[in-house]
Amino acid sequence: MDKQNLTMLNEFILMGITDRPELQAPFFGLFLIIYVISVVSNLGMIIVTKMDSRLKTPMYFFLRHLAFIDLGYSTAVGPKMLANFVVNQNIIPYHWCAIQLAFFIMFIISELFVLSAMAYDRYVAICNPLLYKIIMSQRVCWGLVVVPYLYSAFLSLLTTIKIFISSFCGYNVVSHFYCDSLPLLTLLCSSTHDVELMILISSAFNLVSSLLIVLVSYMLILAAILRMNSAEGRYKVFSTCGSHLTVVFVLYGTLFFTYVQPKSSHSFDTDKMASVFYTVIIPMLNPLIYSLRNKEVKGALYRIWKNLSKSS
Repeated sequence: MDKQNLTMLNEFILMGITDRPELQAPFFGLFLIIYVISVVSNLGMIIVTKMDSRLKTPMYFFLRHLAFIDLGYSTAVGPKMLANFVVNQNIIPYHWCAIQLAFFIMFIISELFVLSAMAYDRYVAICNPLLYKIIMSQRVCWGLVVVPYLYSAFLSLLTTIKIFISSFCGYNVVSHFYCDSLPLLTLLCSSTHDVELMILISSAFNLVSSLLIVLVSYMLILAAILRMNSAEGRYKVFSTCGSHLTVVFVLYGTLFFTYVQPKSSHSFDTDKMASVFYTVIIPMLNPLIYSLRNKEVKGALYRIWKNLSKSS
């Protein structure tokens, strides 16, 4: 290893989404609109589910935490991505890169297990309605979000520290629009075998275990739907589950595509396009699909607006 390889890097250069100058302004406008919608809708969901007394059920408890997570990982990536469209050189300081990676990993893993908790909540509500309040107690609900937060924070710190205590070569250009683990591994001079294996195993475990909970929950829900006599009741439950499953499969599909494949199969250009979906698009879609189409949420928004109008 030469002297350059032993030099501590002070910054990284992010390649961004595109290197075509004519696309910088349109992409900036598009992603700015998407990010603003994401922030406003997720913040709105957090405020509404906290303020309205009628939205104190476990379902809205999980939706509030989902909104917090979506706001977290979209904000970990979004502002820096937008800034990169308007500057000539997309520089991110060394320590900020580590912080961005740590927060992104923590929030994305939390999202997987909160989605699985939501699926379990729907299973209990539909298949065991008489025991719903007993099974989904406040203590259980908090456990279903606190444990994923602690687990994801631990795994996030472990991965980030493992990468950033390794030796980087002099080349500091990251082939991505944010600091992600796989592009950073290509910049290491030291052996990456252990880190790659850890990322592969942890990614596979997180994706498969959380997806298994979702699939089992929805298979049991489907069985319950098929036993319903009312066609209207079947349609109502199935349409709600259909919206949830659509977003789940988009998220899981892109994550499987990005992280659970051999290194030789990776194309960073393709990975960047997949990453746009789960870092930018999905945080915008989640509050719209899960919540803003919900009559109870619309009612809560109307009541809050009415109270604000009266007070003014």
